[in-house]
Amino acid sequence: MTPDYNDSELLRAFGSAARIWWLFLVIGIAWLLFAIIVLRFDYTSVHAISILFGVIVFVAALDEIFMLFVGGGSGWMKLLRGLLAVALIVVGILAFVHPGNTFRALAAVISFYFIFKGSFSVVYSFMSRHVMHLWWLLLITGIVEILIGFWAAGDFGNAAILLVVWVGVLALTRGISAIIFAFEVREIKHEAEAAAAAY
Repeated sequence: MTPDYNDSELLRAFGSAARIWWLFLVIGIAWLLFAIIVLRFDYTSVHAISILFGVIVFVAALDEIFMLFVGGGSGWMKLLRGLLAVALIVVGILAFVHPGNTFRALAAVISFYFIFKGSFSVVYSFMSRHVMHLWWLLLITGIVEILIGFWAAGDFGNAAILLVVWVGVLALTRGISAIIFAFEVREIKHEAEAAAAAY
């Protein structure tokens, strides 16, 4: 389905995001670099991984709050982003407080993050499929996040490396989502400008 770029509501929704599309690209690249850094270090204790995960989730919550104000979208999308930000803050607090010294408890917190974030990505991709060209990439990212969430919820033994990999994948999927969004709003801006020039 071809987006209707003459729709004034669409232009208003993505107008502020389109002006700073490069900032979303920078955020996405920063997430990718952070994913590489996370995967390069050797974390052996649950406590260290919990702190790392908690910090990343709090940064992800700030990212969602930022997207809430400048990311565009309808009232439903803003509500979903707000709920996701609140859920991420709760997950971040749980990462600092709950896991203690057990791999299983931290895996449960990580699985909750991936299932909630993956569900958000799937819903967001379907809601924006008439606007975004690459909505299907966001859908695939969401499905992968949900699958990782269920994998993390299962019994995997006391493997610290898996916890680190999941935290790295968290940063990776955030980066991919931000980069997709950056190029989508840039494309919408260019097509909207071309449509306006034609009239």
